[in-house]
Amino acid sequence: MTISYNWLKEYIDIPESAEEIGKVLTSTGLEVEKVEEHETVKGGLKGLVIGTVLTCAKHPNADKLSVTTVDVGGEKILPIVCGAPNVAAGQRVVVATPGTTVYPSKGEPFTIKNSKIRGEQSEGMICAEDEIGLGESHAGIMILTTDVPNGTPAAEFFNIQSDYILEIGLTPNRADATSHVGVARDIKASKQRSIQWPSVDHFKSDNQSLVIPVEVENKEACPRYSGVTITGITVKDSPDWLKNRLLSIGLTPINNIVDITNFICYELGQPMHAFDADQITGKKVIVKTLPAGSKFTTLDNKERTLLANDLMICNAAEGMCIAGVFGGAKSGITGNTKNIFLESAYFSADYIRKTSLHHQLKTDASFRYERGTDPNITVYALKRAALLVKEIAGGQISSEIVDIYPSKIENRTIEVKDKHVARLIGKIIPREEVFGILERLDIQITEKKEDSFTVSVPPYRVDVLQEADIIEEILRIYGFNNIELSDIAGTDYVAEFPVKSIDKYKRSIGELLAGNGFYEIWTNSLTNHSYQQKHKLTFKGEPVEILNKLSEEQGILRQTLLFTGLEVCAYNINRKQKDLKLYEFGKIYYKDSGKYREEERLVLYITGNVETENWRHKTQPVSYYDLAQHVQNILQKSGVTNLKQETINDQLLEYGLKLSRGNEEIGKLGKVKSALLKDFGVKQEIFYAELNTSLLFQAANPKLVIKEVVKFPEVRRDLSLVLDKQVNFNEINNVVLSTEKRLIKNIIAFDVYEGENIPPGKKAYALGFTLLDETKTLTDEEIDKTMNRLIKAFEEKLGAVIRK
Repeated sequence: MTISYNWLKEYIDIPESAEEIGKVLTSTGLEVEKVEEHETVKGGLKGLVIGTVLTCAKHPNADKLSVTTVDVGGEKILPIVCGAPNVAAGQRVVVATPGTTVYPSKGEPFTIKNSKIRGEQSEGMICAEDEIGLGESHAGIMILTTDVPNGTPAAEFFNIQSDYILEIGLTPNRADATSHVGVARDIKASKQRSIQWPSVDHFKSDNQSLVIPVEVENKEACPRYSGVTITGITVKDSPDWLKNRLLSIGLTPINNIVDITNFICYELGQPMHAFDADQITGKKVIVKTLPAGSKFTTLDNKERTLLANDLMICNAAEGMCIAGVFGGAKSGITGNTKNIFLESAYFSADYIRKTSLHHQLKTDASFRYERGTDPNITVYALKRAALLVKEIAGGQISSEIVDIYPSKIENRTIEVKDKHVARLIGKIIPREEVFGILERLDIQITEKKEDSFTVSVPPYRVDVLQEADIIEEILRIYGFNNIELSDIAGTDYVAEFPVKSIDKYKRSIGELLAGNGFYEIWTNSLTNHSYQQKHKLTFKGEPVEILNKLSEEQGILRQTLLFTGLEVCAYNINRKQKDLKLYEFGKIYYKDSGKYREEERLVLYITGNVETENWRHKTQPVSYYDLAQHVQNILQKSGVTNLKQETINDQLLEYGLKLSRGNEEIGKLGKVKSALLKDFGVKQEIFYAELNTSLLFQAANPKLVIKEVVKFPEVRRDLSLVLDKQVNFNEINNVVLSTEKRLIKNIIAFDVYEGENIPPGKKAYALGFTLLDETKTLTDEEIDKTMNRLIKAFEEKLGAVIRK
């Protein structure tokens, strides 16, 4: 919510600065997120003054330049070289003096300096309107008609006012604070001041020449509807003061009539709409719903299909406006509009919220209506708007106010007990102070008893519904900072929080995966029992079957996330999205010894190509090793080390690894079996990892270990081994670790080969070893000795043959 500091001061006395008012509002619950200066013209015309051209002669060295002297009210007459064709002696002009930074309508700002132009001294610039951000014209300099003294600041002459804008992070419950008067109410309550409401005492009907009756058919959706007609108006640009008010809060002025309705919306929080009265067929307004499927074209020229509960403002023949949301294309205000019908209504928040959501129309009006407006302000707002229309657009009020309000919305009555006020606030506040706060909030005390009191809450406070809300109102105005902390520290005041948070841990892992191109998915906990029945799959415990199942496809709680994840993969692949990297945090469920259990899992899926096809790289399909790298990243991020890795024969995977810590299985990863993929209609490989989130979190130790950079060099040595085909890299790694832990810092397999020149049943590994001694430089003798020990270990433990 954007609030103008200058605009706010029209309704309440504010001697405080904008920053101080921001703190006041934040303390009352209207959190001011930002206070920044606003200028209707960039730079605020600082350094520009009004002057008089005393002399004007042709430049001796340039045909298109003139040499002038200009009086700017100082001791010195300024010589200025000017290129405008319309400059002449005797003109009143705008002058940018030396040192002034000028902000043009287009282009970058620049600073005026004393200079010589074609040999003639120039000490300033006579300005065109586009050169100082006041317009787009560059036909010539601005020529003013005025008798103000030379040297008058241009900002004063053009009424350029600096302002401060307060950005309020408005919570959904504070519908009452969606306007400047609404925000002023909190200042009134906090600072014990009064609000100066704009006067509507001079409102009266001038004639009865255009009476438009109103009929409300759906009173549930529209409890109150008010309207009035104004004839003989002139649609034109708004005056500067009105434009400045709207510009300050980020609205673009349109024309004087539309600008007035927007002004009232942000002044009072009451949305309004103006109809071209000559476009109201049958000269009648009907508030009703139209049949479902009806077509309606809105102001943005889009045809929309209406729902049965979309409330419409109609004439005798058709819809004119989606009530409380968006106007229609036919009845809007144009330059030819002469007569208008002004609407000020109270619509049901439920109706407006559903309509706005369905049509994806979020407007200033719907923003307020769907939160709840004030049913008792419609007529006041109508009078205020009508008087502004007469003042700015001319015309006459040509009907009495139509006000259909069959069932008045009454104030809410709430009883408040004194002991509950003291208990929830944590302090006994004097009764008279409590009553004063509530009355400044327009909450009247209707009955006082010895230990309780009863209040009457106006309907515009849609968030105050019960006793606790009243107590919250007292506290936020009294001030949270005015509640002293108790000297006694007990369990009521000190809470213990876990050192490690699994939610933070999951968020950090999610951010890691997202940073590596993964998309998060959420799948249904219910799945199809036939998936595991067909392949005779068994999982931990017994499946949990749904008693009142909606369908067989969602008949049991999942015991693995794989099936629902494969459904997502298949859905995307069938729609030509074949390169997928997905992850999900979810739960599995089972029954064990008659008790229901649930465990949390993190699963990863990768399929398709490593990278989308492009001109720099050839496409390369993902592999098991790509998945393994992502799992390794998760373990590294978690600070989990020394996990045991074992090859597994898994019912879901064609091949893969099991990760364990002690006797507990942390997870597994591998390639999904082709038979499973076939059931889902997937014809490409999918690699899958499943990690036990709870066990991984318990093992996690994400502490940073800072080590000094080793100043001695690393050494790289390579070996090529021929091994039995069933020997995997993990076994090689175990042999290395058991043979030489101190000097071997890293091992990589940079090639694996089977085929020509390799015996049947064998494969060749090309391995790279990084050696480092952190205390000294390694000698060739030490390196050779280490490598010979490794060769001997490979030959003895793995039956390796060393390739030369």
